[in-house]
Amino acid sequence: MSLYRNIVGTSAMDYSSDGRAHKAGTAVDERLDSGLDSLREDEAEDYCESAREEPVSDEFARLSVEEERWRTEITEDGDTYLHLAVIHEAQDMALKMIEMSIKHPFLNQQNYQRQTALHLAVITEQPLVVERLLKAGCNPTLVDNNGNTALHIACGKGSLTCFGLLTQNCSAYLPSILQTPNYNGQQCLHVVALHGFLSMVESLICFGADINEQEQCNGRTALHLAVDLQNLELVKLLISKGADVNSLTYGGYSAYHLTHGRQNADIQKALHDVTDQSLRDLPESESEDSDDEYVYDYDSYELHSDEEPHAKLEAIRFPEQRQKHTLTKRWSAKNLRQECTMMFLQTSWVFIVYRIKIQLQSEVK
Repeated sequence: MSLYRNIVGTSAMDYSSDGRAHKAGTAVDERLDSGLDSLREDEAEDYCESAREEPVSDEFARLSVEEERWRTEITEDGDTYLHLAVIHEAQDMALKMIEMSIKHPFLNQQNYQRQTALHLAVITEQPLVVERLLKAGCNPTLVDNNGNTALHIACGKGSLTCFGLLTQNCSAYLPSILQTPNYNGQQCLHVVALHGFLSMVESLICFGADINEQEQCNGRTALHLAVDLQNLELVKLLISKGADVNSLTYGGYSAYHLTHGRQNADIQKALHDVTDQSLRDLPESESEDSDDEYVYDYDSYELHSDEEPHAKLEAIRFPEQRQKHTLTKRWSAKNLRQECTMMFLQTSWVFIVYRIKIQLQSEVK
């Protein structure tokens, strides 16, 4: 990521595409992407390692109360000096800027990945910076390009220290954060359930997270997710905490329905006695003749090619429009045979009618 020339007089912040080799020449050809959370976890860790190898510029270290130009200057990726200090783990510089910016909008400035310094501090696991940012008045409800708050990120990483700081130091915002879905339709409770972090699940429930809240893609609760992931301990924990075992997905399936055909019989036993008897048998549409069985990928799902790219975002933000959203359909061999047979019969009748019509026309002539 190259800084503007009026910020840094040298090319010390210019990198090649791998983020390590120093590059001579212009400062704008290649940039180091600071959108850490848009990368996979292993890529983000590699990036952080490479970023730490590069020195923070001398001018960056010469901050003063009198000259506040550092608050307004940004890189071509939208990063402020505070973003850069967090990325480089230049903790002294970051803490100094935070101390000089208490209750200042500068703390909430977002880069072009819509990440605040708080997002980056959680991603790079710098709990001291997280704590100082929260105490200085940063807004923990802001979301990045993926719709994640800083707490969503801590939940996904399993970072207990950052999780504790975020839940303890922003109690006024916590109810709102716990009800905020990211752009995959998942609240913080769904994120920790998907990763199987039992202690975090228990903590979020204690903090007021709705244990029966449905994720917005297909209406699964944390209990449905636990069954899908075959996590027996999580299933037992959620049941003990009062999860509604009779809650249905948008497709009408209970958690017990999802145990059919799964290997872990203990999960089925745990749910059998507590599930309403009417919800133990699979619905008619889930029988062998069903053509409505869907496969759902929790990290992403496919759109038809004729749908606009933003349809995913809109469908997640507005679940009442989810009927516009089509998930990938999986056909059984029997379903496929039946469908082909129907198509053949329909085609045959069309052909027969066509032949009769031609014959009648020829006789009239």
